[in-house]
Amino acid sequence: MQKVYDELTVAFRKNRGILSKERYEDVVSNHTTLYEDPDTILILLQASGYPIREENDGSYRLETCFTPYLEQRYCIIDIETNGSKPANSQVIEIGAVMIQRGEIIDRFETFVECTYLPEYITKITGIELKDLIGVPSKREAFTKLREFMGDAVFVAHNVSFDYSFLSASFNRFGLGDIGNPKLCTINLARRTFESERYGLSYLNEFLCIEQAVHHRAYSDAISAWCVMKKSFENIPSYVTTTDDLLKFSTSSKKERGKAISLDS
Repeated sequence: MQKVYDELTVAFRKNRGILSKERYEDVVSNHTTLYEDPDTILILLQASGYPIREENDGSYRLETCFTPYLEQRYCIIDIETNGSKPANSQVIEIGAVMIQRGEIIDRFETFVECTYLPEYITKITGIELKDLIGVPSKREAFTKLREFMGDAVFVAHNVSFDYSFLSASFNRFGLGDIGNPKLCTINLARRTFESERYGLSYLNEFLCIEQAVHHRAYSDAISAWCVMKKSFENIPSYVTTTDDLLKFSTSSKKERGKAISLDS
């Protein structure tokens, strides 16, 4: 499904956020062989967190192309794991905050049941094996996180790790790929303020983020939120929608210069 998300997003961006029924069906049929029914694909896309809506006239709308970025819901997530690869490791802790209009509107935090925890992970996180007994199972924790995320933008510091690890974990328990648009606070920070380094531990000190306990999921999610708030202070005026923000976060210096010229 990841190919469908990517290709649909490209098509939406080329058509100012709206696709005709014919164009939508064309993209879907060209990039998936799992289902022939475009309506079934729509249900799967929405269930995965991809922010697509069907309009009354039969066209399709990508919500991030129309939602002002300050009005958008952002799910800022951090995970702790007992290894680096989802194929032979698992999530042991999840922390997340839901942000809208500059405020935390909801939170999610849980340990995840686990029977194996390397000593070096305990040294890094402070989490002990006893903490992971009698807590939500992997299926329960991921199902609750899926519900919590909805179709919010998935935000993390070094988002590729959390996004890919959780997507693989979701698939393992029949929850499918994550379709939520993703935003990396490292990328956003690099484009909005100067710092010698952009690792979360360094930025905690650099931005004077108080009471930060590094390498614990909820605390690191809060730290990523503080980094995001700092970045939002320096977002250029040409960024107005959520999709503008997503593109800006991965843009080159040349692309940003061109956008500023067009905006002035």
